[in-house]
Amino acid sequence: MHLFRGFRSIYLSFFVPIGLLIAASAGGAQPPAPVTVAGEVVVTATRFADRYADTPVNVTVISAEDIRNSAAKTLPDLLAEQAGIAVHDFFGNNAATTTVDLRGFGVSGGQNTLILVDGRRIGDIDLSGVQWSAIPFAAIERIEIVRGSGAVLYGDGASAGVINIITRSPVDGGNAASAALRAGSYGTRDSQFNGNVRSGRAGINFTASNFESDGYRENNRNRQSNALADMRWLTDSGEIAFKAATDNQGLRLPGARQVQPSTGVNLLETNRRGAATPLDYSQRNGDQFALDWRHQAGAAEFIIGAGYRDKKQVSYFDFAGNPDYRDINLNVWSFTPRVRFSQPLFGRGNALVAGYDEYRWDYRLLKSISSSAISQPINRVSASQSNRAIYLHDTLRIGERTTLIAGARRERFNINANDVFDVNAPGGAFGSGASPGSQSTSVSAYEFGGRYQLEPQVALIGKYARSYRLANVDETYETSAAFTAQFQFLRPQINRATELGVEFKQARGSARATLFNIDVTDEVHLDPFTSGIGNTNLPPSRRRGLELDGRWSATEALKLSAAYSYTDARFREGVLPGGAFTSTNVVIAGKHVPLVPQHKLNLGAAWTFMPKTRLNASATYVSSQYMDNDEANNLGVTIPSYVVADLKLMHERGAWRLSAALNNMFDRKYYNYGVRSQFVLDRYNAYPLPGRNAGVTLEYSYR
Repeated sequence: MHLFRGFRSIYLSFFVPIGLLIAASAGGAQPPAPVTVAGEVVVTATRFADRYADTPVNVTVISAEDIRNSAAKTLPDLLAEQAGIAVHDFFGNNAATTTVDLRGFGVSGGQNTLILVDGRRIGDIDLSGVQWSAIPFAAIERIEIVRGSGAVLYGDGASAGVINIITRSPVDGGNAASAALRAGSYGTRDSQFNGNVRSGRAGINFTASNFESDGYRENNRNRQSNALADMRWLTDSGEIAFKAATDNQGLRLPGARQVQPSTGVNLLETNRRGAATPLDYSQRNGDQFALDWRHQAGAAEFIIGAGYRDKKQVSYFDFAGNPDYRDINLNVWSFTPRVRFSQPLFGRGNALVAGYDEYRWDYRLLKSISSSAISQPINRVSASQSNRAIYLHDTLRIGERTTLIAGARRERFNINANDVFDVNAPGGAFGSGASPGSQSTSVSAYEFGGRYQLEPQVALIGKYARSYRLANVDETYETSAAFTAQFQFLRPQINRATELGVEFKQARGSARATLFNIDVTDEVHLDPFTSGIGNTNLPPSRRRGLELDGRWSATEALKLSAAYSYTDARFREGVLPGGAFTSTNVVIAGKHVPLVPQHKLNLGAAWTFMPKTRLNASATYVSSQYMDNDEANNLGVTIPSYVVADLKLMHERGAWRLSAALNNMFDRKYYNYGVRSQFVLDRYNAYPLPGRNAGVTLEYSYR
């Protein structure tokens, strides 16, 4: 009842004024002359297929051809070529444990940038991160990046934006098949297969892949296998889609390279590729199923979606003889019906989207000292979480030049958590258990936006939005200052964002410039000072920035691209009190948020110097950034700036395609994640990334 009462007040506050504005404009001046609009279709901005020109949001589309031509080996590498996106990669081995950060949230970027596959969230309610390598390139049709809050349509975690990875539809093509084999540095072997069959109104698309690599570091072998199937049936008024996928990963974890100048230790220099944790590893497998029914009935278009996903993961961390073995099982059910009504309002084009989202999560964690002792675990942690939300999103056409959007969402969040502690379990004498706990809260999101077509090639875009993020299970189940287990329920993080942009499009190229400001309160974050371990709601902070990106066809054979991002992320106020084992009264007001580079520049060129031969080149510059845990900005050392350049040469002959890629061609010694010690003044850990490496790929396509 609280959910609907709160939503009603939001609706009256925001949609009624918009309706009055349209009514007033309907009787005004004559509409301006028609303008040329782009025919490109995007779906992420409204959760329905729409023309790009009818969506007043900041959207970048990466096509399947862009993916094939890029020298990027992983999805995060590909995304890092775009404006406003930074990545933090621990090992550089097939995107294992990689975080994608949009608009400067730093270490919590993965929890503030929502990742979707075909419109469904793939992040979990723990800190395990997105399983990027479970999405083979061969299965991807395109990627849509929507910058700016997407909380009205997608809810929790869409604070900085939404990245939607859209897979191939079997009914959009005919019978086809492709296979690719890749071999590269560090014993890398990769194979992918994609097949599509269509008969009449039915089609099936199947993708399978297998990846193996020893990795750049010692004890960093990675094995990943995936399979995805998409079956669709066209009806007279829509389609029915059923999707199934499975993935399996085995990963060795080399740990960090420690640096402490006061003791003369610098493993980055003396043993860059070594392993600090030669016994650590992680294994996981998961399955997912989704069913969607799309139906058009007059002015109404319905999509009813239901999904299930599970994850089974075990991991072992030796901790210098104090072992921690974990067995995690996670299940999530989703039900996401929605409808769009396309009916004129006051004689103007109007589309109203209304929807309901429900997610139910069941989380089980067993903690022990080894796999052999897991039958009698030290801790049995369980958590049940439900998220229920309703939302409205309206798109209004005022004349031929102007489009307005307004939306609101109300979400109810409930979690119940329990921890059963066994002092008699192996290793239990040194453990503790948390008292049961629960949390229930309601949160709201809203947004206003507009697009004005100033000229046929020039458009102005603006948006204001409120979004939120909720703490996940790993952020809730933590350790107190006395090093005892407890459930720490935190306030929801609230974000208020404004952005203004201008974009230019013509036949030979496009360009866009965007200014944004995000004010954050109650940010959910690890507090390395107060207890050294627990989580907290941080003092207020702000992200401000400029994003520039453009593409230009210099000639028929030469295509150029560039993207620049300036991000200033700072705490607006606050002092962290500190504790017995850390610094006290740490002033963070005016300090930079760690792990946010202020400057990032991407340059790209594609040269077709022979009819069937192309050379692609790209370079990325990332400025220095403060290390994780260095909220005080006083370590005296930052993650150094770096430049990485890649080349890819491709040649086609008939159905065959041969490509050779050279990554980090100048062999730069760099890293983009480092963490300051909580207890030792000048100690920090860094995670070095691969030097110069190469790969050769042979592809065959049948159509």
